[in-house]
Amino acid sequence: MTSDNLPSEFDVVILGTGLTESIIASACSRVGQRVLHIDRRNYYSSKWAGFNFNSLLSWIEEHKGQQEPLSKEDEVEWRSKVEDGEQALSISADDSFITNLEVFCYASLEPEDETKEDEEVTEPASLAAAPPPPLAGPEEETKVVSPDITQETTTGSETQHTQKEGASDVQDEGATQEVAQSGEAEEKKEEQEDCTTGPASPAKEEKKKKITYAVLVKEGRRFNIDLVSKLIYSRGSLVDLLIQSKVSRYTEFKIATRVLTYRAGRVEQVPCSRADVFASKQLTMVEKRMLMKFLTFCLDFEKHPEEYQEASDLLFSEFLQTKKLTENLQHFVLHSIAMVTKETCTVDGLKATQHFLQCLGRYGNTPFLFPLYGLGEIPQCFCRMSAVFGGIYCLRHSVQALVVDKETNRCKAVIDTHGQRISCSHFVVEDGFMREQWKTTAEEHISRAVLITDRSVLLADSDQHISLLTVPPLEPGGPAVRVVELCSSSMTCMPGTFLVHLTCASRGTAQEDLEPLVTRMFFVPPSAGETPAEGDESGGRPKVLWAMYFNMLDTSRMDLGSGNFDLPGNVHVCTGPDVNLGCDYSVKLAEKVFRQILPDEEFCPPAPDPEDIIYEGEAPQGEGSGFEETPKTEGAALQSDGEGCESQPESEKQTEAGEETPVQEAAKEPPEVDTSPSEE
Repeated sequence: MTSDNLPSEFDVVILGTGLTESIIASACSRVGQRVLHIDRRNYYSSKWAGFNFNSLLSWIEEHKGQQEPLSKEDEVEWRSKVEDGEQALSISADDSFITNLEVFCYASLEPEDETKEDEEVTEPASLAAAPPPPLAGPEEETKVVSPDITQETTTGSETQHTQKEGASDVQDEGATQEVAQSGEAEEKKEEQEDCTTGPASPAKEEKKKKITYAVLVKEGRRFNIDLVSKLIYSRGSLVDLLIQSKVSRYTEFKIATRVLTYRAGRVEQVPCSRADVFASKQLTMVEKRMLMKFLTFCLDFEKHPEEYQEASDLLFSEFLQTKKLTENLQHFVLHSIAMVTKETCTVDGLKATQHFLQCLGRYGNTPFLFPLYGLGEIPQCFCRMSAVFGGIYCLRHSVQALVVDKETNRCKAVIDTHGQRISCSHFVVEDGFMREQWKTTAEEHISRAVLITDRSVLLADSDQHISLLTVPPLEPGGPAVRVVELCSSSMTCMPGTFLVHLTCASRGTAQEDLEPLVTRMFFVPPSAGETPAEGDESGGRPKVLWAMYFNMLDTSRMDLGSGNFDLPGNVHVCTGPDVNLGCDYSVKLAEKVFRQILPDEEFCPPAPDPEDIIYEGEAPQGEGSGFEETPKTEGAALQSDGEGCESQPESEKQTEAGEETPVQEAAKEPPEVDTSPSEE
């Protein structure tokens, strides 16, 4: 609907399309509320947005520009809409949440044509007849899950196996033995092919890694770079909400395959599941038994209060010492499993460890999922659900002022950027638009860095890994840094590159906080296109091709109930995102706001399946109703009742014409799964 032809009355008006606001819009629309959802920006997801490389460069240029102030003529026009007994509350014109933005390009700046000529000349003649190896072949295997499941077990007759072009979907925890055997057969076949072809030659390996800035720009559509970096706990509140509301049908997820840690200048893999622990070569047999005993205790520690109540006043790090764990095990548990600081109390540390363990095995051998095409897809999925149930959406559209009744101190209407007065019962707004109403002056920030690198921080048999790495503070009092490394099969970067997100609580600027770690873990060329000299220790580290540092405002710690915002009672402010790894804060805040708006309604009830919708004057929709954009193929996404579920990415980011999208395979269960990585 065009922004100059909006209805004049809604139940709920929402400004901002971040995750919290989008969940609220979906929940309100689903129970029959008239929702107007708008955003001043020209893209969805607000602070949670993801951009391809070229769009990100444009966004950076726009960020450097100044927001045009509202002219006095426009202000006079909307003030004429305010009647007697009413007062206007203006909306902030500056909704910026990014500061200290710095961008660095380390890839070669030479044109792509010159790069190709150099490679053709330098390639040995003996290798000319051999076909070059694919950067990320579409024949390779990828494991993808989509939590579109209402129960956690399925019978053998309900299990199907799919090969759906462009994306793959989910299989829940009771995957059949037949699927597992087929997966093992494929892995053996790939191993035989690898043995036949032999290792890649150094010349071809070098050719594979020749990525210039021109190549990054040309392949920019293959990148999806999120402003917010998070993973999703497989038993977290977001997955539960996706399943409950059936919003999961709009997107797909990939399993995070590795949990890593950084210790003594080295990156190591952390054993998580029982199979990982006993297969680990880093631990002695005694350490393996000690770790398994401790993790078993943490899984149901509430049943054994005698083992921790006496130490409840101790810090979690001190409690680990009382359990006689070695320094190696203490490091793993504290930084990579519980993912807490040394100042965390014992009970909180045990709860964090328990949550990690409870999430293991639901979809894979780590607790984490990552949405294909990036985290910015999730808010769009909830927006889509809202639109299905009547929500109206307008981008590049905002609110100039709220109209507040002086007697009741409640918001009666909003005045949009076209001067139209729109009546509403409730107004939900992203915190950045209410900057002028903040009472607190204490602002906290998140330090972020985004790197494009040429290889993984920890080499393995496959380069198709999604990895979570937790780095303890490099200096006393410094912040712990969370590193998420994404491969090309996550649909966030081009083949032959990795997308690395670094996040920590700010102590200074993002560059000051994160650059010391970046220079330790990665090779940062002194000038664009420079490579490490032969024999240089820097040659063993991934090379940074492009880097971006920025600080993001963190309002999640602001207590909304303490009067930090001087606003009417029916105006609801959505804060965040927070610095934590999961999305629980935003989901809980969305439910809290929804309860304030509609206390007697169900939060995000399940949406009906397309085949269950009956249109007025028509018979029930059956097969061929037109809801499925592609015919169901063998092994379409599985639900607990065995029915296929249509699932496609929300984003319009598509592969170029003529390019084959990798076939992806459903994930295996149960908790102790094969630790072999998912491949594309």
